[in-house]
Amino acid sequence: MTRTESGATARPTLAQVAERAGVSLKTASRALGGESYVSEKTLANVLSAAAELDYQRNAAASLLASGRLAASIGLITGDFTNPFYSALAQAVEDEIRPRGIHLSVANSRESAEQEQRVARDLADRQTTAVITVSAMTDHSEYAQLQARGIPVVFVDRPAENLAADSVVFDNREGGRLAAQHLLDAGHRRIAFIGDYAWLPTYRERLAGMGDVLDPADADWRRLLRTDAHDAASSRACMRDLLALDEPPTAVVAGNNRILLGVMEAVAELPDRPAVIGFDEPEWARVLGVSVVSGDIEALGRQAARLAVARLSDRTRPYESVTVPMRLVARASTDS
Repeated sequence: MTRTESGATARPTLAQVAERAGVSLKTASRALGGESYVSEKTLANVLSAAAELDYQRNAAASLLASGRLAASIGLITGDFTNPFYSALAQAVEDEIRPRGIHLSVANSRESAEQEQRVARDLADRQTTAVITVSAMTDHSEYAQLQARGIPVVFVDRPAENLAADSVVFDNREGGRLAAQHLLDAGHRRIAFIGDYAWLPTYRERLAGMGDVLDPADADWRRLLRTDAHDAASSRACMRDLLALDEPPTAVVAGNNRILLGVMEAVAELPDRPAVIGFDEPEWARVLGVSVVSGDIEALGRQAARLAVARLSDRTRPYESVTVPMRLVARASTDS
């Protein structure tokens, strides 16, 4: 910020950003507008200059002030076929609708490239904030949205290489809870069927299981299966495990879609392995399946609150909120 002759604080201008970055006004505008034909070096220089000057290009705020635009939040989810995301979207909408804010929901299909396109499209359509369940492993590109005055909140998966608000489950503790429950029930051959190996939720749940099972010398690392993103792939993984000379006596399913595939694979077995799933689909209660779950409503509402708070005060410190997980023991893990 700079000060005027009267002593008032003046917001930095695009011209000042362009001057500091050593580019033309038009190039600075293109870079902050997310146009794809700006070189990476020029983009980095412009974003750096904008950050140093605390410049925020917020066209949406101007339209809001003039009454020509209603406040809106864009939610980018991973996969519309997963009921986790519909519950998350409902929680976000329940939090923001009483405030007169509209919700738009888009799907990345767990593609980093598609997520980038969706995020830019939301920004170009004057979305005032973005909440994302990100499929990207490096989130530095979201600095472009922040420079345009669009807050970005990360939910379920934390931000990497970017200062931003985030809300996640305590997935490592969730892994510990699942492993300890099975260990206490006498199991030593414990399988874990996980989602994509790059997902932070998978990595944290795996680490939590290792915290418990490795010191106990449990037989589980050879029974690890990954990249089971849907019911079909998890069903195949479970059948592969059951065909081993020494199959697992217990299995942990990394999310609700994986849990469905596991239950389909063991449904007709006279002597089923114990099963614990992550998340809690409605049918898990009906079938008596043990789960480790978190409060999705709390997750979504907190992400929405952070987005709204950031719209009101962009200078507030960034927050990282962790929502606890709990074990719900049912018949599927009875010894």
